Amino acid sequence: MKASPQNAGRPSWADTLKVYLEAPTLRMLLLGFSAGLPLLLVLGTLSFRLREAGIDRTTIGYLSWVGLAYGFKWCWAPLVDRLPLPLLTRWLGQRRSWLLLAQLAVMAGLAGMALNDPQQALGPVVWCALVVAFGSATQDIALDAFRIESANTDRQAALAATYQTGYRLAMIWAGAGVLWVAARAEVSNAGDYQHGAWQAAYLVMAGSMLLGVLTVLLSPEPVRRELAPPKSAGEWLRGALVEPFADFLRRYRWQAALILALIAVYRISDVVMGIMANPFYVDMGYTKTEVATVTKVYGVIMTLAGAFVGGALSMRLGVMRVLMLGAVLSAGSNLLFAWLGTRGHDVGALVFVISADNLSSGIASAAFIAYLSGLTNVNYSATQYALFSSMMLLFPKWLAGFSGKYVDSFGYSHFFTATALLGLPVLLLVWLASRVKKA
Repeated sequence: MKASPQNAGRPSWADTLKVYLEAPTLRMLLLGFSAGLPLLLVLGTLSFRLREAGIDRTTIGYLSWVGLAYGFKWCWAPLVDRLPLPLLTRWLGQRRSWLLLAQLAVMAGLAGMALNDPQQALGPVVWCALVVAFGSATQDIALDAFRIESANTDRQAALAATYQTGYRLAMIWAGAGVLWVAARAEVSNAGDYQHGAWQAAYLVMAGSMLLGVLTVLLSPEPVRRELAPPKSAGEWLRGALVEPFADFLRRYRWQAALILALIAVYRISDVVMGIMANPFYVDMGYTKTEVATVTKVYGVIMTLAGAFVGGALSMRLGVMRVLMLGAVLSAGSNLLFAWLGTRGHDVGALVFVISADNLSSGIASAAFIAYLSGLTNVNYSATQYALFSSMMLLFPKWLAGFSGKYVDSFGYSHFFTATALLGLPVLLLVWLASRVKKA
């Protein structure tokens, strides 16, 4: 039976599925796990540990500024792309040398966070968290380049899919897993906060990074596309940093300010609220096991479901309509946390609120990623997308630093309501941006 003209040249379903068993694709599953592991350990899970240790909410809010490292990673991305590391690059190559250095930094930082007790001295824990954040951000930069250079264009979707799968599995392990390990390591009748239990949990997390280290050591260095050497340092800086941004301004002109404003605040409700979520669970009396099961397992599952729904709706209804829907749902779901605060220790209500919140977040994220991707010029896709995704975090992360002080002054109910109201300007910006003609 002859193939129909529209199917000519297309791979069969069997050949398509075989891609997921190829070595580069399987490597992305393991490296995605290595990339997803550090994020919660310096943000979400750390805030649970600090609140249990008696650290005040204002301080916890300020410490969330550690996450700004992810918002500025574009600043040193050109160095990761071009600068060779002494000895390591000659041994492993440009991509693997930076990956290994970043992973070792993450491991060292996590071990330092394990060995230092925040009740005795908070400073060393913060410095180690900064090491983890910068190491993790650097790993993201190197891994994006490694993934793109590891396969042809027709394989990139499979690599991205397995990378995201590994990333989400790591988030379950770094969220639910670390709480489960800490709960199992506790000694009965020894108090609510036990440094030894958290020490064991963070050392297990540091050891889990070995999966990524071994993958890097056993992987081949991808073949790099040879670039013409720049004639001067000024030309290199212009091509790496100035031209991608200038291209965006040339294409959108005065409308660029509107688009950048939307990018800067679209996720503001989620980001600001998220910093106080774990301290809220501690103060409401939820145990580590309850939080692990509900917020990390149900939460991640519902986030994946939301991403699927958001992607499907974006293709059917258009990105801007789903972007508006995601903005409404993200702001509205924060009001459910204000309601949860009136329920006391109610695990059923916690399951409902977390499920709704993560479903909303997944829908909003899928639409937003599609929107950002549509803004980029293929000639500068990596740099422009890095700039956009970094800008998405800068203002919300800065504002989130004051979340603990707000809670201490006005309480959780007012805080969650205020984060919902932060989403109102986003609705106006989405409506205005929907009227911008595609450049």
